Amino acid sequence: MLIREVESFIEEDLGYDDVSCTIVPDRPAEAIIFTKEDCTVAGLNEAASIFFYFGIQAETGLKDGDCLSKGDIIFRLRGGAVSILRAERLSLNFLGHLSGIATLTRNCVDVVRKHSESTRLACTRKTTPGIRKFEKLAVAAGGGDTHRFNLSDAVMIKDNHIKLMGIEAAIKAAQKTSFTRKIEVEVESAEDAVFAAELGADIIMLDNMQPEAVKETLSVLEEKGLRKSVLVEASGGISPANLEGYAKTGVDVISMGSLIHKSRWIDVSLEIVNSEN
Repeated sequence: MLIREVESFIEEDLGYDDVSCTIVPDRPAEAIIFTKEDCTVAGLNEAASIFFYFGIQAETGLKDGDCLSKGDIIFRLRGGAVSILRAERLSLNFLGHLSGIATLTRNCVDVVRKHSESTRLACTRKTTPGIRKFEKLAVAAGGGDTHRFNLSDAVMIKDNHIKLMGIEAAIKAAQKTSFTRKIEVEVESAEDAVFAAELGADIIMLDNMQPEAVKETLSVLEEKGLRKSVLVEASGGISPANLEGYAKTGVDVISMGSLIHKSRWIDVSLEIVNSEN
């Protein structure tokens, strides 16, 4: 995490008159951070950046993506009591939120792996403004794919692009941009999937298609000799509840906005364990 990011988060949390932390004696103290439930941990680097800024010694033998059991210690901390209190909520927020994303992602990846070793599980750009990169890295910690970090990573031609200029014109315009950018086209039918593939799209996104329609589209692409020339992504309305059906289709990528915006925070806690009198 960059210093300016840390300072921005701290400024938001401390405000202008931090009474609650400064009323305690500022003496050396030790603390632990532990999880109150099983989880896949993430947010270690973000939390460590906060501790470093406050001059707190933070020890951990973990890395993002490690699986923890209830009661496992995430960090052991040594520093001034006031600094530990000031770092507490901000560090726990990152650990709880990002571990929640990583945990849900890991669970969903496990579902996919029961049916396919090659299908990638990806998130989307449905993220919290200001902390997108942290949320997407949490998906990666859980074994998922980050997809695009921003609009500059690839050219994605979505439904509104097509309404404004049509598939063919949109793809031809995209092909005039840098050769380093892949072109992904969102379609809603097997016919449009074939058309986009024939025009040279790199990735076809099957939007809001049911699993049977996804399998049918993959078969049509195979029949046309186009299956090996494109990656096929299923997206839209996919959740943990219906994920297994999509995992069985053999699609290359399954993307789920819910990996981030429907994840549940993991319960993590900081506890003072020693303080010099």
